Formats: sequence, structure tokens, C-alpha cells
Amino acid sequence: MSRPLVMGVINVTPDSFSDGGRCIGLDAGLAHARRLVAAGADVLDIGGESTRPGAEPVPEAEELDRVVPLIAAIRAESDIALSIDTMKPAVARAAVGAGATMWNDIAALGWRNDGPAVAAELGCDVVLMHMRGEPRTMQAAPRYDDVVAEVTAFLSDRAEAAMAAGVARERIWLDPGVGFGKTRAHNLALLAHLDRFVALGFPVLVGASRKSFIKAIDPSAQTADDRLGGSLAVALAAARAGAAAVRVHDVYETRQALAVQAAIGHAGGHG
Repeated sequence: MSRPLVMGVINVTPDSFSDGGRCIGLDAGLAHARRLVAAGADVLDIGGESTRPGAEPVPEAEELDRVVPLIAAIRAESDIALSIDTMKPAVARAAVGAGATMWNDIAALGWRNDGPAVAAELGCDVVLMHMRGEPRTMQAAPRYDDVVAEVTAFLSDRAEAAMAAGVARERIWLDPGVGFGKTRAHNLALLAHLDRFVALGFPVLVGASRKSFIKAIDPSAQTADDRLGGSLAVALAAARAGAAAVRVHDVYETRQALAVQAAIGHAGGHG
């Protein structure tokens, strides 16, 4: 494609930072999925546990109850690619059984020792994301000597561990984890050097939609809904750097911005 895939977010949670509580219940989640499909999403990413800074863990049974019926309902009426956003291998297994085709793991298959083996067993695409610490504590003064080098090394190591467990190389995606245990400066450094992650040879997913580092740049963007402009700027930068997908809340606007950027690039290349 001439643009990255657009992954639309469905948080089936009461406490996600941007849209918590808006998709609680099967009917609300399915209605939002339909809106995202109509807006042009290429992938839907369904999560049943908030991973915002300070979030509390959700029991496995509750997470399963939140996501599995919704995945099954979406799959019953659409063949769109579906991603399960979870750290838990058991949730990933149930989600794939219900129709998910990707496991998006903020813990890079490290939440349990059997994560890589389960990913190999499932045979689905797997997103390995970098996070410093865990959601409850990750924003407590994160420090790096060289954030780009350290995140690159971490993701390379986790990809090697996944492949050693039997995950096919072509199934592995990388995500530098914007906002997960990083300061404003760390996030900007990662975004400025996305080409370093692309150069590792795996498709790269960038998820920066509506995140608080945008408010740190523009203090007037106090609420998550105020951060569309910053989110689009990141999506366009990610596309220019060669990212394979962007994870966003505002699917229609992102798809349009990416399409226009691609059209301008195409026209320039043939001018």
C-alpha cells in the first residue's frame, strides 16, 4: 500500500485515558466497530484492560468477558482484520479462537514465561511493544541513557526470543511504545528516529493517538479530544518514516490525511 494500515481502537474498558466507558457492553462495542469500519479502518484493535499510566490490572476472567463476545460478534458480520490488545496469553488464545488475527502485546510476550510459546502455537501476527515497567508505575520518572538505542535493542531481543520459540519472522511486528514509560523528550526522540526501528526489518506499528505528550507540546490540548492535530502529525511522520501501521482513535481523519500525503508524494514523484 502507499500508506500505512490504519488500526482503529476499541477499548472495552471503563477507564481508558481517551474513550473509557464509551464501548462498555456488546452493543456499544459492536456499534463502534461498525463506525470504524465505515470510516475506513484496515484493522480493529480490541482491548479489555486499560494500559493508561496508573491503570490497575483487570482479572483475566473479566478481560475475557469483555473482549471475546465482541470479537466473535464482529467476526460474524465482517472479515476485517482483528487485533487483541492484551498481555495475557490465555486472553490472546481465546481471542484468536473467536476470530482475532493479531496479538498486540504491550509486554512483548513477557508478561508470562509461556508468552512466546503461545504466540507460536496461535500462528497469528504478533506486535511486540516496548514498555518500561508496568502501567501502574511506568511514568514514575523514567530514565534512559539513550532511549532510541535501548528500545531498539529491547525490541530486537524480543523478536529473537519470539523466533526462537517458533514464531515465524513474517508474523512479527514492532512498536516502540510511545507513552509507555517515556517522557516527552523520550517520545519525540523515538518518533524522530522511527527509521531505526524500520531498519530492523520488521513491520513497525506506531501508537501515539491522543497521548499526553501532545499536551506537553501544546498545553491548550488539555483533553484527549483536543489532540487530533497532534495525532495526525505523528501519523504523517510515521508514514514518511516507513511505518507499516498506525494505531488511532480518529480513523476517518487519519485515513484522509495519509491518503492526501500519499497523493502529494505520488504527484511529486511523477512531476
